[in-house]
Amino acid sequence: MTDPEKVVHPLPTDRARELVTGAYDTHVHVAPDVIRRRIDDVTLARRFREVGLAGFVLKSHYVPTGERAEVVRNTVPGVDVLGALTLNAAVGGLNPVAVELAGRSGARVVWMPTVDCRNQRETQAEAPGGVAPPMWAQLQAELAEEGVTAPAIDVVNTGGDVLPAVRQVLRVVAKYDMVLATGHLSGPEIVATVRAAHEAGVRRIVVTHPEFTSQRVPVRAQRQLTRYGALMERCFTTPYSGKISWDLMFQHIRQVGPEHSILSSDLGQPFNPPVEDGLALMADRLLENGFSEDEVRVMAVDNTRAVGGPA
Repeated sequence: MTDPEKVVHPLPTDRARELVTGAYDTHVHVAPDVIRRRIDDVTLARRFREVGLAGFVLKSHYVPTGERAEVVRNTVPGVDVLGALTLNAAVGGLNPVAVELAGRSGARVVWMPTVDCRNQRETQAEAPGGVAPPMWAQLQAELAEEGVTAPAIDVVNTGGDVLPAVRQVLRVVAKYDMVLATGHLSGPEIVATVRAAHEAGVRRIVVTHPEFTSQRVPVRAQRQLTRYGALMERCFTTPYSGKISWDLMFQHIRQVGPEHSILSSDLGQPFNPPVEDGLALMADRLLENGFSEDEVRVMAVDNTRAVGGPA
C-alpha cells in the first residue's frame, strides 16, 4: 500500500509563491488533533516563515486553539499563528461562555457548528460518488457507534429566524472583534446567521466553503451575502478532492467577484499536498484560467490579511 505522505503532489511555481507572499491561510487542520494530520503546528509555522507566508488560523472541529496558537507564536517568531473556536458539541454547541473565553484567549475566528450542525448531520451521504468522505466523518461514526454523541445543533427556528443562543454568541464575537465563519450550515441558515451577525455589529464575516457538498450556496445567495460585507471562502481542497469541479469554483468567483472571495487551503490531511503549498497551488490554477495577478493577490493576500491581520 502506498504511504499517503509519500504521494507526489504538484509543486507551485515561483510566480505563484511570490504572488501569495504575505498571505494568511485562514483554514488549516494540523496536529496535535484527534484526527491524524500531515504536519504539526510548530513545524508548519517554520515552513510558512521559509516560504514567506504571514500566518495561519488553527482550526479544530473539537477543541479551542487560542492558547495553543500563542505557544506556537512564541516558539516561531515572525509567523502570526491564530487561534479559533468551532461551536460543536465538544465545547457545548452555541455556548457564549466558550466564545467569551476564546475572545479572552486572543482567538481570532469563531466557526458556527460544523460536524454537529443539523445540516451536516442530514447531508452526510451527499458527496459525489467515488469521493472519499472527510476524515472527521469516520470519527463522527466511531463516536456514534460508542454512543458518545449529542443532539444535532439547530441555529434557526421553524420560521427560519436565528435562535436566541445564536444572537448571544454573535454579541460576544462582536465584542472581541473576532471573525465569524459560518461552518457547515445550510444556505438558508447561512443567510439568516450572516444577517444577524451584521445586525450585532460583527465586522468580519466569512462564508465557509460555499461550494462544499453540505453548503452548495447558490450564486444568487452568495451575492446577497456580500451586501453584509461577507467574504466567500474558496477552499483549495473542495475542488482538489473532487467534491466539485475547478470550473464551478472559477465560475462562482467570476459571478460573485474576486473582491468578495478569500482563498484558503483547508489542508492538513496526510494524503493531500503540503499545507504551505496550498495558497500558491490555488494561485497557479487561477492564473492558468484567466484570472489576473491583481485579482489573485486580492483574494490570496488582501482579503486574507483583512481576516487574519491586525484588527
